[in-house]
Amino acid sequence: MSASQSHADRSLAIADLTGEYRARRTTPLELVELLLERIAALRDRGIWISQLTPERVLEQARALCERDPASLPLYGIPFAIKDNIDLAGTPTTAGCPAFAYTPAQSAFVVQRLIDAGAIPIGKTNLDQFATGLVGTRSPYGVCHNSFDPEYISGGSSSGSAVAVAMGLASFALGTDTAGSGRIPAAFNNLIGLKPTLGRLSTGGVVPACRTLDAVSIFALSAEDAARVCRLAEGFDEAEPYSRRLSAPAREAPSSGPFQFGVPRPEQLRFFGNDEYPRLFDAAITRFEALGGQRVPIDFAPFIEAGQLLYEGPWVAERFIVIESLLRRQADAVYPVTRQIIEAGASSSASQAFRALYRLQELRRASERLWNQIDVLLTPTAGTIYRIAEVEADPVRLNSRLGYYTNCVNLLDLAAVAVPAGFNAAGLPFGVTLMAPAWSDFMLLALAARLQRATAARQGALRCSVPQEPDFDWSTGADRIAVAVCGAHLSGLPLNYQLRERGAVLLERTQTAAHYRLYALPGGPPYRPGLVRVAPEAAGVPIEVEVWSVPRAAFGGFVAAIPAPLGIGKVELADGREVSGFLCEGHAIARGAEDISHLGGWRSYLAQRV
Repeated sequence: MSASQSHADRSLAIADLTGEYRARRTTPLELVELLLERIAALRDRGIWISQLTPERVLEQARALCERDPASLPLYGIPFAIKDNIDLAGTPTTAGCPAFAYTPAQSAFVVQRLIDAGAIPIGKTNLDQFATGLVGTRSPYGVCHNSFDPEYISGGSSSGSAVAVAMGLASFALGTDTAGSGRIPAAFNNLIGLKPTLGRLSTGGVVPACRTLDAVSIFALSAEDAARVCRLAEGFDEAEPYSRRLSAPAREAPSSGPFQFGVPRPEQLRFFGNDEYPRLFDAAITRFEALGGQRVPIDFAPFIEAGQLLYEGPWVAERFIVIESLLRRQADAVYPVTRQIIEAGASSSASQAFRALYRLQELRRASERLWNQIDVLLTPTAGTIYRIAEVEADPVRLNSRLGYYTNCVNLLDLAAVAVPAGFNAAGLPFGVTLMAPAWSDFMLLALAARLQRATAARQGALRCSVPQEPDFDWSTGADRIAVAVCGAHLSGLPLNYQLRERGAVLLERTQTAAHYRLYALPGGPPYRPGLVRVAPEAAGVPIEVEVWSVPRAAFGGFVAAIPAPLGIGKVELADGREVSGFLCEGHAIARGAEDISHLGGWRSYLAQRV
């Protein structure tokens, strides 16, 4: 039995805690005091490298108690941080005491989450320098599986996963270069989001392979992972590998039929595990029951790409990170970790370019598959091992665990690990959903459906799966995306009405090409009227901004909108529909000026001036 079951009276799911806070049934201070008691009772599980002092955690909780629980999207939500990610004033070790330093500022994503009201609890154990998928390669001790301490927890983000699974945090940050955010999720019955590369900044993260690293999220539900991702993401100008957010290449099949790929039977590997094939077949059946159509695909390009990660020149990236430490104090590095990383010292430029050429060929081969399928479904891992087995054969067994995961970042895919059942011994089994870059929220929407289908089949998962039928997948939170086209645009007179309600700008874009824009009589402030025209009429794309408005503040925002304007559904240029300002048709006949040819309200104002 996992520890989270013994504390069933206090769900740490974000929606549940938020509801408790807003109803004044508990406070962040009360929650933190409970968590400190839980943590003290689980000191022998190898979860933490360092914890914030009780005084520091309690101080953060007290400060929040002075604020309105509705004022911050992650108000009072406790989280854990893998100890290769910076938290200001707390040592970062990357699992190596000789490497440790104390940062003056937090990593980009950590600071965004703290600013949103989340409370950091401590720094978690990991496979040293994020090199491993097992959770046993740490001088700070082995991190034990949350369901059976004889089994591995998975790595390298072992402590982060176990902290969430044992009820010590609502979510946790890890990193994922080769599967480190997915394997521990599968072995501990969690959602593990491996976002699109660069979606979450790696600024303030100790690199493993800098070109392939991703900050990952462990959560109890897909909705919670989406909430955290939306608040942590954003372009970081100081981090060269941060990427500006991009629209997904395809519609999210959050309901209705979809096509999912599965590797051909001869390409599935379970490494002697007799139960995992049955559990994977059951997951496929549930996916089909949700409206999915199975499409067997050739998994060979994914397998070969995955082999490049450790058999190719990318190991040299790991060597670069700790080269000076290896030359100065080689025995400070865990023996197996040193054996793997030192191999990167001999890579040549010609080897690197040959590998890059081959990887590009494999990317092109894998790209063709996405014309046939919306998502790829695989086991997260082909098997699970006891700690003793891994310690007796650390390299070979670790390599097996990466069979389905190593390829993902090399091929620039997003991926979500999803709980999918239990074996006869009560250990979790998980599957992974993959799709091209920027499909993160499409994958999370599907993951939510699959997670609930699994829970319904088994009665209950061993973690909270809150029912949130109105969850807004376009924003990834209890927030609503709103398209604005006039005085609510950034820098214009009514924009404050969004900002004072806690709204944040998601993107600047255009509508689909079947709208017309009118300047309505009256003012100031001058107001536009956006009108959708019939398919046969001449519409044009109109400039809009999409803002994310807290659901709790949305009603008040809408109530302040004067006639003839209102909120309806606006179709964007990429086909998405979001809530947005529309104008009643009768108002157009009362002296409104058609300004559609200008393409947007800012252009009209510039011309008017």
